[in-house]
Amino acid sequence: MTGRLVVVGGGQAAFALVAKLRALKDTRPITVVAAEACLPYQRPPLSKKYLLREMALDRLLYRPEAWYPEHNIDIRLSTMVTRVNRAAKEVTLSDGSKLGYEALALATGATPRRLPAAIGGDLAGVFVVRDFTDADRLAAEMRPGRHVLVIGGGYIGLEAAAVARSCGLDVTVIEMADRILQRVASAATSAIVRDIHRSHGVDIREGMGLHRLIGDNGHVSAAELSDGSVIPVDIVIVGIGVTANDALAHDAGLETANGIVVDKFGRTSDPSIFAIGDCAVLPWQDMRIRLESVQNAVDQAEAIAAILAGGSDPYDPNPWFWSDQYDVKLQIAGFGLGHDETLVRPGQREGSVSVWYFRQGKLIAVDAINDAKAYVTGKKLLEAAITPDRAALADPQTDLKSLLA
Repeated sequence: MTGRLVVVGGGQAAFALVAKLRALKDTRPITVVAAEACLPYQRPPLSKKYLLREMALDRLLYRPEAWYPEHNIDIRLSTMVTRVNRAAKEVTLSDGSKLGYEALALATGATPRRLPAAIGGDLAGVFVVRDFTDADRLAAEMRPGRHVLVIGGGYIGLEAAAVARSCGLDVTVIEMADRILQRVASAATSAIVRDIHRSHGVDIREGMGLHRLIGDNGHVSAAELSDGSVIPVDIVIVGIGVTANDALAHDAGLETANGIVVDKFGRTSDPSIFAIGDCAVLPWQDMRIRLESVQNAVDQAEAIAAILAGGSDPYDPNPWFWSDQYDVKLQIAGFGLGHDETLVRPGQREGSVSVWYFRQGKLIAVDAINDAKAYVTGKKLLEAAITPDRAALADPQTDLKSLLA
């Protein structure tokens, strides 16, 4: 293809797509339409080093402003696509102008779920963290001695709790499910992470919901929990998941299912339109999944760039993730969905441990806590479709490298 590629979105997937196309010497004109006023930037540090003010925004930028025109990429900031006209192969922008395309890539991402206004979700002091402006507002409130309520015990909520505790704030985490990380990790991993947070003084309350937030002059001042207790709070961080931004695709008549459905080549139900990153629902091992991770955003975008540049290899992800909390690095290889057994293996260093997931006797994922060797070995085993001998794996004296033989 030589006609214009229009990319909707300015996040990790959008940048990875256009950067890879240019690395592949693809010279077609590219227009990136980004809703934010800032050039594409890294998002993982927002809830960590950026929030702690250890990293400035300019250090988060993938490339400086001059890089885009130098590579014949027209980037339009503070602009949204409001309509896709598939028949005419053009998009309508928020300023009313229209832009034609030969190929269209939707990298629209996802939006954090917010609390309803009816229970205090619109009070000042209630935050989600999705972009740098969210992080800026939250950083201004993070002062030692204040009390933070984190709603949601997933990775986002727990990372925020770790940062808040590191800043000297009192932290309470509530999770409606029976345990933290219930949707994404095994009970064994949940227990390890729970102990880490409690050792740092975080009050974790599982099986606990929020009844309502209470305000004082428009600012949150307390929270009534589902057991009827009331706790004072100065800040609320909401980490209750995200919703895929698929409205544009849905309105254009594309297939959606809490995300934009694509095939193994990243194509939507319209072969001229692709979807990548957090908004894409992709096929994987006879399932349809959305992978909300930097790794998937980059790998999928680069695979689709190769297809746009004339390649024919499908995208077959080998999922991996990570989460930094305090001085703990949790690295995850594979996807533990549907596991029926786990094996906990102590690491060689104090505080290191790994959790190995199996489904019907087959290795499907590994969680490594401060255990890089377990992570690397597990990732290689998964990529080679090798299930190690269970007894050898359970023996802490076994050299993990021997499992790859």
